[in-house]
Amino acid sequence: MMRAMNKLISLALTTGILSALWGWVAVSLGLLSWAGFLGCTVWFASPRGGVKGLLTAGCTMVSGVVWALVIIHGSALAPHLEILSYAMTGVVAFLMCLQASQLLLSFVPGTFIGACATFAAEGDWRLVVPSLLLGLAFGFAMKSSGVWLAQRTEGKQNAAPVSE
Repeated sequence: MMRAMNKLISLALTTGILSALWGWVAVSLGLLSWAGFLGCTVWFASPRGGVKGLLTAGCTMVSGVVWALVIIHGSALAPHLEILSYAMTGVVAFLMCLQASQLLLSFVPGTFIGACATFAAEGDWRLVVPSLLLGLAFGFAMKSSGVWLAQRTEGKQNAAPVSE
């Protein structure tokens, strides 16, 4: 129980510190802080770690941005036919799931998060993409530093002399 709590506290500490830093970075660079937190979320939820996990998370989020733009621009072709927009949304959602057969596009929630961020930002992909990707990097740093801190403090606890 102590190990799990130690890991949770370490993760909470590094996530809190880096979340504050992300907020400052996002504002300083004119990025969407909320979209960056979505990028962090994708990393924390990703089932795959390491470089492959980072690539998969990034690729899925960016593909979601592209899919959202397909819906946005496709729907604009016939704005008076709402049914066409609904049908397009259904087809694109189907394709967003189907693309998961490809390794780098295999994290479906990342795809939907990228799309949702694009819709929320009214299609401003030039702002959404760097916000998501930098947020993903911050999420990687949050989780990695939390695990590192937990391992470091656990090692010190195990090295302490045992009192009788």
